[in-house]
Amino acid sequence: MNESKKSFFSSLKIGERMFPFVEKRKVFFWITAAFFLLGVLCMLIRGFAWDTDFIGGTAMEVHIGKTVDPTVVSEITEITEDIIGKKVSSVRKTGDRGDDVLIKCTEIPTEVRDAVFEALKDRYGLTDADRLSVSSVGGSISADFRRSAILSVCIAVALMLVYITFRFSFLSGIAAILCLIHDLFAVLFCYSLFGLPVNSNIIAALLTILGYSINATIIVFDRVRENRKLEPDRPFPEQVNRGVNQTLMRSVNTTITTLLTIVMIYLFGVTSIREFILPLIVGILAGLYSSVCLAGNLWNLLSKNGTRLRVKEPANPKTKK
Repeated sequence: MNESKKSFFSSLKIGERMFPFVEKRKVFFWITAAFFLLGVLCMLIRGFAWDTDFIGGTAMEVHIGKTVDPTVVSEITEITEDIIGKKVSSVRKTGDRGDDVLIKCTEIPTEVRDAVFEALKDRYGLTDADRLSVSSVGGSISADFRRSAILSVCIAVALMLVYITFRFSFLSGIAAILCLIHDLFAVLFCYSLFGLPVNSNIIAALLTILGYSINATIIVFDRVRENRKLEPDRPFPEQVNRGVNQTLMRSVNTTITTLLTIVMIYLFGVTSIREFILPLIVGILAGLYSSVCLAGNLWNLLSKNGTRLRVKEPANPKTKK
C-alpha cells in the first residue's frame, strides 16, 4: 500500500473507531461475484419450481381427512407423479382445517385427473365429495401474469432510480439499482435453492424487498451527503467510509428488529406463509449486506471523485515564499 493510501486510512481512525469499508471494497466485490456465480449455477442445475400461475396447469383441491404433515405431502406427491409421469409443481396444505391438500401440476387431461383422485381415494379412503375443486390456468393467462410481474418490478426500479437521481445524483442512483439487483437475485436464488413454488407470492416478495432495501441504502447515502456538506474538503472515499460507519448500527438494529418479527411468523406460520416469509428473510439479509458493504463502495467507484484515493497533502514549509 502506497503512502497516500496509508495516510488516508490512518486518518479515519483519528477520534473515532471505524471499520475500513472502502479499503476492503475488493473483498466485498469478490464475495459478491462468488455469490452471483453460485446463484447462477444453482439456477442452471436446480431450476425453479414454476407454479401454475406462471406456466399454466391444473390445480386440484382434495379433502384428505387427516392432518397434512410432511409425510402425507410426500405420499401424495409420489402418487401423483407416478400417475401423471412428471413432477408436480407443488403439494401443500390448504384450508383452515389443515386436512385439505392442494395439488398443482402442468396441464393434464380429465382422465388423468380422475386417475389421480381414484388413487387418493384408495390410499386415504375418500369419497367423491372429497374432491373439493379442480381448476385450470391456461398458457395465455400465465403469460399475461409473467408480463405483469416483470413490468411491476421494472416500473418500481425505474421510479426508484428517478427518485434517487433527483435527491442525490445519477451515479448514486445507478449504485442503488445495482444493489437492488443484488437483493432481487438473492431472493431468486432462495427460490431455486429451496425449491419454493414460484407463484404470485414472488411479486409481493420482490416488491417488499425493493422497498426495504432502497430505504436502507438511502439512509447511507443521506449521511454521505450530509458529510459532504459539513466537510467538503474531505476526500470522497473518506466521506463514504464515515457515512457507512455512522449508519452501521442503525442498519443492523433495524434489520434485527424486522427479522425478530418475521422469523416468528416463519416458525409458527402455515406452509404457504413460510414459502413467502423465507425469501423475505433472505432478501432482508441481502439488503443489509448490500446497503452496508456495496452501496457506498459502488457510489465511490462510479464517482469521478472516488476513482482514486486522493488526500490533501500538508503544505511543505520549504515551498512557501
